[in-house]
Amino acid sequence: MTDSFRPAGSFVKKAVTSDGGIVVSQSLTAARAGAAVLAEGGNAVDAAIAAGFAVGVLEPWMSGIGGGGYMLVAMAGAKEVQCVEFGMVAPQALDPADYPLTGGTTQALFDWPAVKGDRNVKGPLSVAVPGYVEGMRAAHEAFATRPWARLLEPAIGLAQTGLPIDWYAMLSIGVAARELAENAGARRVYLPGGLPPAPAAAEGPPPRLGLGQLDVTLRRIAKAGAREFYEGETARALVAELQKLGGKLSLADLAGYRARILPALPIAYRDIEVFAPPGLTAGPTLARSLALLSEDIEGFAPSAPGPETYRAYASALDRAYRERFQTMGDAGDGAARRDPGNASCTTHLSVVDRHGNMVALTQTLLSRFGSKVLLEETGVLLNNGIMWFDPTPGRPNSIAPGKRPLSNMVPTILRKAGQPWAALGASGGRRILPAVTQVLSFLVDFGMDLEAAFHCPRLDASGAGVTLDERLPAEVAAAIDRSLTVRRGALDLHPVLFASPNAVMRDPAKGRNRGMADIASPWSGAASEA
Repeated sequence: MTDSFRPAGSFVKKAVTSDGGIVVSQSLTAARAGAAVLAEGGNAVDAAIAAGFAVGVLEPWMSGIGGGGYMLVAMAGAKEVQCVEFGMVAPQALDPADYPLTGGTTQALFDWPAVKGDRNVKGPLSVAVPGYVEGMRAAHEAFATRPWARLLEPAIGLAQTGLPIDWYAMLSIGVAARELAENAGARRVYLPGGLPPAPAAAEGPPPRLGLGQLDVTLRRIAKAGAREFYEGETARALVAELQKLGGKLSLADLAGYRARILPALPIAYRDIEVFAPPGLTAGPTLARSLALLSEDIEGFAPSAPGPETYRAYASALDRAYRERFQTMGDAGDGAARRDPGNASCTTHLSVVDRHGNMVALTQTLLSRFGSKVLLEETGVLLNNGIMWFDPTPGRPNSIAPGKRPLSNMVPTILRKAGQPWAALGASGGRRILPAVTQVLSFLVDFGMDLEAAFHCPRLDASGAGVTLDERLPAEVAAAIDRSLTVRRGALDLHPVLFASPNAVMRDPAKGRNRGMADIASPWSGAASEA
């Protein structure tokens, strides 16, 4: 007997290969929306923006316009890889006294003390300033070629027709149903009749779940521009409704929000240039993990990872995470000083176009369905960015107004001989970094192609011992340092024990592109423009 939905060996996917561009997403429908933009002559950034807005409609439990994230952009021939930073920020009117400790701990966070009513985790007081729409504006103005309104068309159409309900959508909504029921807007949209929506009982098209006023809001943003979300009718509606519920978001918070475009963090690994987001992300921890790994496995890298390789993975990741926990978090000076926990949901997109430009985009609402607050006048589901702060007063990452929370996101781009070679990333909260580290190592240290790398079993070592994919042999467990608690788990949809990676790769000599999606997700996929 097993608690898994399917045995791990049943998860098999093929890579997509094309002379044209490829978009990979946790939603194949969203990937196809981005690929259509590539087919019209758009570049990788155009496709990422279109697919990103679309997946926010299709996977509302993961991301959306009420969230934030990070995008890495590598243009073929450019000297630098750029990072578009659009993470959430605490409202200026936030009062730390609104988050009194109860004396216990909470299951929703990694070692955070519990707050009264979990108000830092869910509800109006958990909401931070959303950065997503502004981030897409910044990326569009700096790198895109297609009209802004055109890139929102797929998302508008999907929002108008509604969310298709199959067994996976039902599961995704059902696991959060109890908390969704606490907000009137979320309850009305996601729990019709008080229950999670059910798929069709017979063959035929899936039923559609209406998404309220989301399509109207997206149309308004498409027509008036991204700043409408921060300074226009949408901003006024968001603030008025959220403040009625007790939230602290203000018009000044929205009007003052700006995304930033920064040089990506360069990391040397073997003969590959690795680029990750800097600052309050998992980028610095990726750099530390790779530095430790470079020292440990250099002398015994065979044709495939063996027990000693997995020992090296576990040791490097465990050490890097312990350092991360001790040092990272926003102290208001841009330094990173403490990492929050694992209860988050994200989505990742990887894109390559026919010219070799690449994008790695990770976007999130933080927890599943974010704050669980859906504003009925706009249809916007809001993040719970306050969850990522330490509720204990007086610490570097304590809850405070105007601060940015530390993120586990690490969209990553690899360059070989100065040209974009691969773009990858993952969803899965704190488990993202171990997945990216190992997939990167499979590609670089063992010369695997994407298909082999994605089917290769991984471990997770993200701060609470080591979880081994049950496909790994007993010798792997025996090789891992005895100071680490080792457990086994299945690669599956629920519970999620391993992150969900997506990636694209390019053969610069042949000009051929390849895309590979997470093998465990029933919705993920790679779509080519031709």
